[in-house]
Amino acid sequence: DVRPGSAECRFIGTTDQEDAVMTISKQMNGTTLTLAPEGRLDTMTSPELEKELNASLDGADTLMLDFSRLDYISSAGLRVLLIMCKTLPDMTRFHLENASKDILDILEVTGFADIFGM
Repeated sequence: DVRPGSAECRFIGTTDQEDAVMTISKQMNGTTLTLAPEGRLDTMTSPELEKELNASLDGADTLMLDFSRLDYISSAGLRVLLIMCKTLPDMTRFHLENASKDILDILEVTGFADIFGM
């Protein structure tokens, strides 16, 4: 249940090579839900973003993803974004903001920049 204000959840997963850490800050301002993942959006952490999206959209007519603190996005993260775009209710607007140059390059090369209207 997302209430006005903000909340944070932290996911830590372990792989053979490194720890996968992502923090998701969320804030509901009126009917605008802002989710701000921080860290890596990859195979280990993308299910957490998907879960957070599914749990938090009630009452939101605008979804903003703030990528200002996102360090990395893998194909698993892109998959979550694609599923999200296809399953958002018709009345929900979507914005992706503050992506770094590296993240923007990935979105452009994969064609996601066009999907998101960037």
